[in-house]
Amino acid sequence: MATKSKSLNFDVNAWFEDISDQFRDLNPNEPGQWPAAPKAAAFSLVTIVVMVLGWVLVLSDVQTALDAEKDKEPKLRQDYSAKLSQAVNLPELRKQKSQVEEYVTQLEKQLPGKAEMDAMLSDINQAGVGRGLQFELFRPGQVVLKDFYAELPFSLRVSGRYHDIGAFTADISNLSRIVTLHNLSIVAPTGKDVASGTLAMEATARTYRYLDTGEVEEQKKSARAAGAKK
Repeated sequence: MATKSKSLNFDVNAWFEDISDQFRDLNPNEPGQWPAAPKAAAFSLVTIVVMVLGWVLVLSDVQTALDAEKDKEPKLRQDYSAKLSQAVNLPELRKQKSQVEEYVTQLEKQLPGKAEMDAMLSDINQAGVGRGLQFELFRPGQVVLKDFYAELPFSLRVSGRYHDIGAFTADISNLSRIVTLHNLSIVAPTGKDVASGTLAMEATARTYRYLDTGEVEEQKKSARAAGAKK
């Protein structure tokens, strides 16, 4: 029993001394001839260095890319849900699109072409004359070109009785073409005109026309040129 206990006894100091002796007088030019302990230590150190460098140079970029993709996930889920809802409601959306296109077509019909503008202005003049109004000013302004239509403002001043002026504005709103009145003001008569009971209305009327193909192309070229300058 005593012999067995003695055989299991381990001298730690001798073991450390042996390990220390293996690290003495190592030749760095001949690592292949090193004892086992230095070889194992060197192998472990190289392994750790390679792992650290691998993480810094390769895996860290991969982790960053992975985190970026994870951040995109909520937005992609929302997009998927929205597109799924659109796919489910596709027949209804197509019906709404058809209705909108029909409505736009109806509005376009209310915009005269360039050749119809003179007739349009004549209709406005006839509406005033038909109500017994006197045109004191009817002056077209500068045409303003938009993306797909042109806006023609003109200043007008008419005089007449209050109810006739009101009926004239109603007639303008009921024209087949779109005409809007802006900056409208009604001035009471002064001096000798007080007894006549006439009023004067000043306003800026705006009518609109669609652009022909050439004008649309010119607008697009101007927009591209403006974008290129920026």
